[in-house]
Amino acid sequence: MAGQVKNPTHIDPPSSHILRRCYSYLRPYWRLTAGAYLTMLGTIGLALAIPQFIRWIVDNGIEQNDSRLLGWSILALLGLTLVKGFLSFWENRWTEVASQGVAYDLRNALHRKLTGLSFAYHDRTETGQLLSRTMQDTERIRFLTGRATLRLAEGVSLLLGTALFLLLMNPRLALLTLATMPLLAYQALRFGRQFRPLSLAIQQQLAVLTTRLEQNLRGARIVKAFAQETAEIARFDDDNDAWFNLAALSARLQAYNMPLLDFIANIGTVFIIWYGGTLVIHSQLTLGELVAFSTYMGQLIQPVRRLGMIIPAIAMASASGERIFEVLDAESPVQDAPDAYPLPPITGRVTFEHVHFAYTKPHRVLHDISFEARPGQIIALLGATGSGKSTITNLIPRFYDPSQGRICLDGHDIRHVTLASLRAQIGIVLQETTLFAATIGENIAFGRPGADQAAIEAVARAAQAHDFILAMPKGYDTPVGERGATLSGGQKQRVAIARTLLKDPRILILDDATSSVDTETEGLIQQALHRLMQGRTSFIIAQRLSTVRMADLILVLEDGRIATAGTHATLLRRSPLYARIYEQQLRPENGAEFVGSGQET
Repeated sequence: MAGQVKNPTHIDPPSSHILRRCYSYLRPYWRLTAGAYLTMLGTIGLALAIPQFIRWIVDNGIEQNDSRLLGWSILALLGLTLVKGFLSFWENRWTEVASQGVAYDLRNALHRKLTGLSFAYHDRTETGQLLSRTMQDTERIRFLTGRATLRLAEGVSLLLGTALFLLLMNPRLALLTLATMPLLAYQALRFGRQFRPLSLAIQQQLAVLTTRLEQNLRGARIVKAFAQETAEIARFDDDNDAWFNLAALSARLQAYNMPLLDFIANIGTVFIIWYGGTLVIHSQLTLGELVAFSTYMGQLIQPVRRLGMIIPAIAMASASGERIFEVLDAESPVQDAPDAYPLPPITGRVTFEHVHFAYTKPHRVLHDISFEARPGQIIALLGATGSGKSTITNLIPRFYDPSQGRICLDGHDIRHVTLASLRAQIGIVLQETTLFAATIGENIAFGRPGADQAAIEAVARAAQAHDFILAMPKGYDTPVGERGATLSGGQKQRVAIARTLLKDPRILILDDATSSVDTETEGLIQQALHRLMQGRTSFIIAQRLSTVRMADLILVLEDGRIATAGTHATLLRRSPLYARIYEQQLRPENGAEFVGSGQET
């Protein structure tokens, strides 16, 4: 389940398949990667040659008291060091560019996937989890495909090359020096096996923490309204404590293993000084060879120390890969059929044919819904909270697919047409208005980014939004803040209506679109909507008397079924259920047209 942290001891070992899939994202950057690894080989070649050159300098310059040879040799050594630095620069640069490209592609792939996944996926997945995977986990893959793998390859190559040169120089001293390498490799791999499941648990708990923070920031007004600051702080502290405990365990593992790896690596240097010094004293080894041995081991210490960090990094990247590919491999129940075709321009005839729907299999929300809405009709959906009104409107643009039955637009089964062409002809104003952190004009033009200013202002006038927009500091260029926080509820609703009208859809879905405006503004919007609904099929979740009175067809829902249907006047005469709803919810009180509020299933 999203947000839960698995027991670290029960997580599968690293998967070579996941790592291969991570590396596959390097294919578009193979030239950069190949260049980086070729320069790495050049760097390693110089790293192996320089100690031999130092040996030659010591034996032929210092030992022979040849200052002229020593001077030229030092200049040559400096030149080799400069060339090595030049190669290292391009090695690191090309590696970083390629790995940043991998992160770029992964983030784009995740964003495309998350945008394309249906409501059903987002209903059961926490936002914090998705944010963590898109940002933090892709960074771990970036490090894996870049510096981590390069350093691992560099360290292994340098180790093998060094071992060969040491064996050629003095086999006995080489074997004694390299005797610690198997122990070092074993300890590094053991550290990786311990660290990987722990790193996955840390990442999962960090996602929980991110989710908690995101929900508190998004619901800051509710938290304050219910005076729950202390409780929310306590919940965040609990999640933070869980993350801290995991991070502390990780720190303890690293604090123990990193010095241990360093100690094992330095044992070889101790052997060189002890045994190598003895050989020099007995003239069985030259001083230059002893210096070369020490230089080789000095070059090995840094890659070996990196090994202790690279193994966990690869382990963490494997865990990140699992989380990322879990999203990328998610199957959306709502997607274009292989033979889907673009929906041609429609007149707006909507037909439900024996439609059943359940969000989860045991709990069916809609039961055998059948009706037809003719072009230009206004369909009002009426019923108690949870009766299925919003579910019906969510099925028309295929936010979900029916469990049984089918829905047709002008005779076209909506499962056989492309989602983009279907939704292009449907306009929606939800009860909970969502605006983006952009200007008012950009929010209105969201469905038609190329719309000109005249078209934007025309729909704003129709939605009774033009006047209040002009009164804003920068007019249509005024930023609305995150989720439209700088606008009132009624203002946000009118901007949302303008946004939908600019799309000029054939089908309108209005989820109580005037619920957040005052009576005077509502009347003006209702007049504008009535004019603009001409020739369009409109579905309105009804919560006001004015809505049901203008409807051509009222569907009264009860427990996911159409209990009765007809016009306001007909139902008032013939349906006791509708009469009861009218008396309890729709009948004006004290001159106001009030109806119950609440979210729908």
